[in-house]
Amino acid sequence: MRSLFVVLASALAACTTVLAQGAIVRTHSISMPYIDDELQNRWFDFAGNTVINTNHQIRLTSTKQSQLGYLWSRLPIIGDNFQIEVEFKVDGASGHLYGDGFAMWLTKQRMTEGPVFGSVDNFEGLGIFFDTYDNERAHRHTFPYVMAMLGDGTQSYNNDKDGSDKELAGCEADFRAKGFPTRARLTYHKNNFLQLELVWRNEDEWEQCFKKTEVVLPEQIYLGFSAHTGEVTDNHDIISVTTKSLQPATKEPTYPQQKPKKSSSSGGGVLSVLFKIICAGGLVGVLFVGYRFYDQKNRMKRF
Repeated sequence: MRSLFVVLASALAACTTVLAQGAIVRTHSISMPYIDDELQNRWFDFAGNTVINTNHQIRLTSTKQSQLGYLWSRLPIIGDNFQIEVEFKVDGASGHLYGDGFAMWLTKQRMTEGPVFGSVDNFEGLGIFFDTYDNERAHRHTFPYVMAMLGDGTQSYNNDKDGSDKELAGCEADFRAKGFPTRARLTYHKNNFLQLELVWRNEDEWEQCFKKTEVVLPEQIYLGFSAHTGEVTDNHDIISVTTKSLQPATKEPTYPQQKPKKSSSSGGGVLSVLFKIICAGGLVGVLFVGYRFYDQKNRMKRF
């Protein structure tokens, strides 16, 4: 009977491990209404020109010149494998001139104003720039453009070149002024790969922007978002942020990056549901066999 309970405990542990994958990290997630009765958020700080509309969005900047706003997690991210999904909106007055875009940060520094989309230069960690304004006018790609930069604390973001001289990876993505939710999903596995997927072309259609192997972020990083406006302006809104912990992924090969392909998480979701159903059925079966064994043993004792 003891061996039966050992099997049962092992099965429960296996299922619990699977169910724990993708668990939401509350300390790095935020959604409506964003703030509590004291007009604060337990896990995030916001400042500058940031305006909280509890029924709609966190507006980092509005369509006014010389604005700067930011949103930062209060605690560093703990864990080597995680996924961050952000719903955002960039929009403003109609016309040909708008900007400048916003940034998503995973850096050692936090809540420090500066010239890089409203945050500090010479950062240590990862910056992902959702850039809507072409400063150089000599790029081979169009704008809006999404670009990642991995900083070591000494490298400067060259605003005149839109950071192209320090680009880790990037892609063209016309995410501005869409009639459906635009989203970004960043997946990080330490010493393995960093991947960014976007929804911008069609609603609920994920496309891979880039995937880079052998990327290592600092041990202690904070999650943040910032934006600024100059002579050109836009509304830069964060709708929601959902951070999930992940189990380590299979080690990716280090061959050259392939062209981005459309991605979908539906296959993984179906397999996960099937596995959970099998787990549940298996546990019911083990319990039933254990009960029959225990009942039969008691009957034999009576005789």
